Amino acid sequence: MATEPAEPALAFLTTSGRISGSPHTIEIWFAMGIQTVYLLAGGGDRSDWVRNLMVSPEVVLQIGDRKRHTRGRLVAPGTEEDAAARKALVEKYEARNEDNLSDWGKTALPVAIAWPD
Repeated sequence: MATEPAEPALAFLTTSGRISGSPHTIEIWFAMGIQTVYLLAGGGDRSDWVRNLMVSPEVVLQIGDRKRHTRGRLVAPGTEEDAAARKALVEKYEARNEDNLSDWGKTALPVAIAWPD
């Protein structure tokens, strides 16, 4: 999972409210994978956007001027994908902010968003 220098710092994720059905948009850190964008939810499955995604996996993800209607899913814990997603996000944002994000990288919940070519 390589980070390109021109890659934006933030993505915008829109989920459908699990109760209201209304769109809810957040700014979020992300890392690009192969046809997948990875996010980490610091609040785990208590995060509203994660709860929304668990009820309705259809989302809209915007990165820079690229916007896609796509689907999200939780990453299976303890898998290679889990480790790779955590590593990619921590490395990307520690390099940009010089903060120690290791605790966040270990405890946050990884989410995968389909990003096909």
